[in-house]
Amino acid sequence: MVSVASGKARQKAVLSEEFERELTREVLRTELLRVKALIATGGVMMAMLTATFVIDPAISNRIWRGTEGMVREYALLTGFMLFEVWVLSQIRRNLKLDRDLPVIRRYIGAFIETSLPTLILILQIRSMGANQALGFVLPLVYFIFVILSTLRLDFWLSTFTGSVAAVELLAVALYYNSVSDSGEPLIYFHAVRSFVILVCGVLAGSVGAQLRRQFAASIAAATARDRVTNLFGQHVSPQVVERLMAEGTSAAGDLRRIAVMFVDFRGFTAGAQSRTPQEVVDRLDGAFAVLVDILDQHGGIVNKFLGDGFLALFGAPLEASDAAHRAVAAGRDMLTAMGHINAQTSWPLRIGIGIHFGEVVAGNIGSPRRKEYTVIGDTVNFASRLEALNKEFGSQLLISASVREALGDDGEDAVALGEVTVRGYEQPVAVFQLG
Repeated sequence: MVSVASGKARQKAVLSEEFERELTREVLRTELLRVKALIATGGVMMAMLTATFVIDPAISNRIWRGTEGMVREYALLTGFMLFEVWVLSQIRRNLKLDRDLPVIRRYIGAFIETSLPTLILILQIRSMGANQALGFVLPLVYFIFVILSTLRLDFWLSTFTGSVAAVELLAVALYYNSVSDSGEPLIYFHAVRSFVILVCGVLAGSVGAQLRRQFAASIAAATARDRVTNLFGQHVSPQVVERLMAEGTSAAGDLRRIAVMFVDFRGFTAGAQSRTPQEVVDRLDGAFAVLVDILDQHGGIVNKFLGDGFLALFGAPLEASDAAHRAVAAGRDMLTAMGHINAQTSWPLRIGIGIHFGEVVAGNIGSPRRKEYTVIGDTVNFASRLEALNKEFGSQLLISASVREALGDDGEDAVALGEVTVRGYEQPVAVFQLG
């Protein structure tokens, strides 16, 4: 019990590590998108400044009272874009290293970025005056930073961004004593506007947090799916994968009563000698595709491919009370399918099938990073020996006495071959042939 519990704990730890690593990568990818958008925003602002000055220098002169203010804004935007390029390089570096950015660096970066409109606003106030600058377009730029903070996928970072924008805008308005045309302070106007920016920050954080949860759910599902694929191979059907994800599999070995099937192509090596490697691969892949599809239809899975054959299981990892019936039905369909294929090809293949029904130890074997689901026991060994007997009897489908017994009336067509000596076993065993 202790070993089972520790095995499950290690398995969860590995899955958790994989999940966190992939979630970190996803967050960093969205951060890359956000930083690129900010760099583009800086470039657009510089382009607009340049276009305004070139098209109508008088407007620039009214705003900046000369070119000195424009030069300072160019310098701020250039410094901002260089800072974002550095941030971009750090994110890419951490992506390659599979490492997250430090939290404190995120907050410092958010503060520096959100302070850009504040600095430009102060420059405009000194050139235009408080009322004109605070009523101009620049306070709206804060919303760009708040909206893009959604891509941080962090509620508190977005809220922090909105808070910095709101506090700095209100502080600038109060410091420069913005008043209305009648001379009354506009404190309420600026307070309400700052409050709206703060609320937008909270909403952006909520959206970002929801996106993060959706990313996390998708990554968790993908991680679980990848784990199933790694354990059972890419040849497992989507339907089986869904059931395995829903029902789960035991990390430790457990005792099961299953049907084990070995399939092997007869004379394949001799036929392959006169054909190109590509022809050999194509022929084998085509045959495997048909046989594996039949397994899927009968609820079996390929546990492993063995050169020009494979080991298939019925009743593991998903339990099946009629495992022997399923295995025999699949074996019959395989013989029929191969007969149809052979009638349409210049390279006919003959298969041998051995099916045994009994107890095995089934579980995930391997290192913590790479495990494989497998079955161990005499049942597996005997099924392999049974398949090999097809050469001796010139048959294609042999079953053991335990399979014949499990079939009941469905196995009436089974032909008894008598007590047969099997390599590795002291006593002769009963073997049956199915057509």
